[in-house]
Amino acid sequence: MDLQSIANLGYLIAAVFFILGLKRMSHPKTAVQGNLFGALGMFIAVVITLVTQGILNIEYILIGIAAGTLVGTLLALKIKMTAMPQLVGLFNGFGGIASVLVAGAALYLELAAHGAAVAADYQFTVSIAASGIIGAVTFFGSIVAFGKLQGLVTEKPVRYPGEQVVKVLLAGGAIAVGVLIVLDPTVVLYYWIMAAIAGLLGLMLVLPIGGADMPIVIALLNSYSGIAAAATGFVLNNSILIVAGSLVGASGIILTRIMCKAMNRSLANVLFGGVGAVVETKGGDDIYAGKVTSTSAEEVAMILKSAQRVVFVPGYGMAVARAQAAVRMITEMMEKDGIEVAFGIHPVAGRMPGHMNVLLAEENISYDKLLEMDQVNPTFPNTDVVIVLGANDVVNPVARESSGNPIAGMPILDVDKARTVVVIKRSLSPGFAGIANPLFAADNSLMLFGDGKQVVEELVTAYKEV
Repeated sequence: MDLQSIANLGYLIAAVFFILGLKRMSHPKTAVQGNLFGALGMFIAVVITLVTQGILNIEYILIGIAAGTLVGTLLALKIKMTAMPQLVGLFNGFGGIASVLVAGAALYLELAAHGAAVAADYQFTVSIAASGIIGAVTFFGSIVAFGKLQGLVTEKPVRYPGEQVVKVLLAGGAIAVGVLIVLDPTVVLYYWIMAAIAGLLGLMLVLPIGGADMPIVIALLNSYSGIAAAATGFVLNNSILIVAGSLVGASGIILTRIMCKAMNRSLANVLFGGVGAVVETKGGDDIYAGKVTSTSAEEVAMILKSAQRVVFVPGYGMAVARAQAAVRMITEMMEKDGIEVAFGIHPVAGRMPGHMNVLLAEENISYDKLLEMDQVNPTFPNTDVVIVLGANDVVNPVARESSGNPIAGMPILDVDKARTVVVIKRSLSPGFAGIANPLFAADNSLMLFGDGKQVVEELVTAYKEV
């Protein structure tokens, strides 16, 4: 068996590990094993690539291992769970810029080796253009997403007259220069001009998207990074890179579709940007005036003591307040008293896919208690108390209307159907959609105002004293 046959077999084994890894990561109980499978598959792929390409210099290999270990360790130790959306956004960007740089380097090397004859290899030149465009869009779009999540860029949509025309012109310009590369790849400057235009397009695509829609953006950019990697695989004629990139791209698109469905948006609406526009609507005074019932931690503690089933509905406010540790404490106390406790998770709660799941997992809250929207909604009529912690639009009954507001038609958690709803919130300010929430003034709702962490900690103390 020659070296190439061994390499192909090794890549096949690596691909199997990637697929098994994805399968195992579909459930939290096996997610760690899935990560290990993926890491093992990548290790096999890297070793085979080093051997087949003749890169056997131990110094380079050790430097690469040391650099990766150092960066990974620092990220694991320094990055807080609340900052995970920003980190995921950066990872997407790193994948995009890697594709741009690798494709650019490959173009230089091919021109040095074969000169103008490169123009005859259309797979290579088309892949170069695709990798550069998609990679640049991914990188610069991810940088904007990171900035919005980190608070460096306003979370509000940045809108301007003619923005769709600008996007179309940028997309057309990038594709046009990409065609020039295919026709005449000897002009390397074309590649970097194309990448620059595509990068500007990435900025313009994400800037008009609001912070509350970041879960969709993160999923979409994740898909883009995979597609860019697959295109780079065609550039390098590397089968495992094509397979890995395709898996990431496909899973990202599927996740994006799921998120879009959860927000009642079309994929085209996301692709062309401008989702999540803040629409300031009036009517809060009419809805809330004289109808809002405030409560205290002591009163809520007494209500919880007499409950048989309690459901928490966490939102971005829980992440901001870092209240998950206090939530775990009150959960354990109620369970010791024989109270059934569950968590209702909306698909787009937070700032990245699975944001609430990650925060609750950090506190070792059993995943069996985390119920998806379709699972938890039928249980609300039989739930004694729902505690809404930092969520707003995803529990707003106005979404059930067919039109006339920014969240019309969006599937929500039907918390208003529970016997008692306790909303923990700083104020009556609207959610990201900018509309009042009738839930706050409902007959079965109680408002517990204050910082999420502080309020839940007070609730823990009060529960002990009841």
